[in-house]
Amino acid sequence: MRAAVLYENNVIKSEQIEEAVCGPDSVRVKVMAAGICGSDIHKMQTRWKYPLPAVMGHEFAGVITEVGENVTDVKLGDRVAGIPLEPCGECHYCKSGQFSLCDHYRMVGSHFHGGFAENVVMKASNVIPIGDMDFEEGAMIEPLAVSMHGVLGIKPRLGDTVVVFGIGTIGILTVQCLQLAGAGDIIAVDISDKKLEEAKAFGCRYTINPKNEDLRTRVFEITNGLGADIALECAGSKITQEQCLLVTRKQGKVGYLGIAYADVLLHEEAFENIFRRELTLKGFWNSYSAPFPGEEWRTSIEFVKQGRIKLKPLISHRYPVEETADAFKMILSRQEDYNKVMILPQKGEE
Repeated sequence: MRAAVLYENNVIKSEQIEEAVCGPDSVRVKVMAAGICGSDIHKMQTRWKYPLPAVMGHEFAGVITEVGENVTDVKLGDRVAGIPLEPCGECHYCKSGQFSLCDHYRMVGSHFHGGFAENVVMKASNVIPIGDMDFEEGAMIEPLAVSMHGVLGIKPRLGDTVVVFGIGTIGILTVQCLQLAGAGDIIAVDISDKKLEEAKAFGCRYTINPKNEDLRTRVFEITNGLGADIALECAGSKITQEQCLLVTRKQGKVGYLGIAYADVLLHEEAFENIFRRELTLKGFWNSYSAPFPGEEWRTSIEFVKQGRIKLKPLISHRYPVEETADAFKMILSRQEDYNKVMILPQKGEE
């Protein structure tokens, strides 16, 4: 099959590779669409820590073309989204139903071949039906579930004012989840005016570009001097990870969805706000709960089917699998503004 293969020194080559064998408890999924995740981009900027050569891609959807003899929950022809986390099922957290916290998990696209290929073999328990949903939307269920995990976990109350830092894919998906949860005013924060315009289009009442105006001053103006009820960090930036602590009201809540890619060193005022304002800080990792894969996934699929969450407008670029290296080059060089970038493994096959 055709695949985008990652080698040492972050070299990606389009090659023909052997297909994996579909075992008795597994299925083969013909990949129709696979998204590039922000974590994929980060891994391309640092040293790859998983086995090489590798095939990345953990956000994908497709059609089941082969079913293992023990599989009964799905069948040939089912349209599914891939669930990339393979929990061990044996650790304390798995037995408690806290699959996101599994001590010995493996991930599609890291520990074994992922969706930047014509097909993927994975456990049948790691696919979820999407019905007649568009495949590109299906490939975005994983990042949507990540956002849903954070919003469900931070528990916004009706009417809460929420600041969302970072208006990339996860940020916009978080905005949509907050609206469904009944949040009041949502304040979008980003240093890209274009992304802030997108935030307005998705219903954010206020936008702030900290390069153009003072962030704290503006948030406190909007909130009548109180600060936001909730701040959600979706950028993975050490700057915004600290700024969350500066704009949240007394006894407010701060949620971290973005990964820390560098040391986060807090100024005295930011740290003191944690205890002087009695803030609640909570981190959110992955997107899973019990029963696996969790309400995050099932709720996400249902809201997309109902048309209450919009995914297609977030897709900015599409590449055939042969041009996966070009897709990463575009992203890493920031040659163009982008949002969700899709790899389409079946494009051009005929």
